[in-house]
Amino acid sequence: MENKEIDILLIEDNPNDAELTMRALRKKDLANNLHWIKDGEEALDFLLSENKNARLKYNLKMILLDLKLPKISGFQILKHIKNNENLKNIPVVVLTSSKEDRDLSECYSNSVNSYIVKPVDFSEFMETVSSIGIYWLNLNQSIK
Repeated sequence: MENKEIDILLIEDNPNDAELTMRALRKKDLANNLHWIKDGEEALDFLLSENKNARLKYNLKMILLDLKLPKISGFQILKHIKNNENLKNIPVVVLTSSKEDRDLSECYSNSVNSYIVKPVDFSEFMETVSSIGIYWLNLNQSIK
């Protein structure tokens, strides 16, 4: 990948959910600098191997992370991010279909910034994702 600014890293294996997420962010003009990764192994390679300081190289402002991913789970990715000195301050928002208490607990134990269950209803999904983008990209004050 060429050196360019990426505000949002979307880690989502379901192409339909990824497309809906990107569509909701585009609708609010928040998806111009979005990079989509489809599995956990590719995500860790992007964040840890290839780009030891991805936050500085790409100016990442938020990671949208699904938990149920092929190859390497979202839980493992979250742990790697939050235990890495160069990545730990990037806000990670888990966007998942899981309502399991143990998943919620594990994410917060590993310093997730937010845990959101994907709404099933189309318009509610669009509104939720738009709100996430507006909050984390426009309202939240983060470390540069």
